[in-house]
Amino acid sequence: VQLVESGGGLVQPGGSLRLSCVASGFSFSSYDMSWNRQAPGKERELVVGISSYTGFTNYAAAVKGRFTISRDNAKNTVYLQMNSLKPEDTAVYYCKATSRRGTTYWGQGTQVTVSS
Repeated sequence: VQLVESGGGLVQPGGSLRLSCVASGFSFSSYDMSWNRQAPGKERELVVGISSYTGFTNYAAAVKGRFTISRDNAKNTVYLQMNSLKPEDTAVYYCKATSRRGTTYWGQGTQVTVSS
């Protein structure tokens, strides 16, 4: 089982980034997917989740209207489009897969730094 994130980097405030998470080794389409982040000295927090079959999304208040999650089950990939980035969005972003039975997989994370 693997979840491999990519797309992180350094961006100026107000800029955009698109994160990708490619999954392998499990039935991607049947798993709920989410993006989570952890800033230095803080606990890991949910950014946004997307359900397996209905595509229902659930955004944290801090990112609503700026971030968009999507998934492509044919490519076993979940995306996070991040616009209007702020310094407080700086964190390591992790992809997570969760089955209906509670089985959970995590990616290794990708660093996002928002700074001028």
